[in-house]
Amino acid sequence: MKFLIVFVALFALAVAAPAQSDDVQVLRQDSNVGIDNFQTSLELNNGIKQQAEGQLKQISNEESAIVVRGSYSWVDPSGQQHSITYIADENGYQPQGADIPVAPVA
Repeated sequence: MKFLIVFVALFALAVAAPAQSDDVQVLRQDSNVGIDNFQTSLELNNGIKQQAEGQLKQISNEESAIVVRGSYSWVDPSGQQHSITYIADENGYQPQGADIPVAPVA
């Protein structure tokens, strides 16, 4: 669970980090943090968007985990948009998207 919290925090920092251009501006940034849940979103004027929501999930009497669902997207230098959706839970980080390489079948 600690790993997941650290991962989400580092991910938020990476998405919020300044881009290569000095002209990048935050168009929208929202955050709502509750006792057992959170929601966050960010949109920059260079096409980067990020949103995530998390909720505390009771796995057993002694164990709980934060389940995070979200997405992020960006526009590459050629103008093509890329998007990734993900879930991060007790089973790990599970991204999905057309830009994620697929291992060849043996």
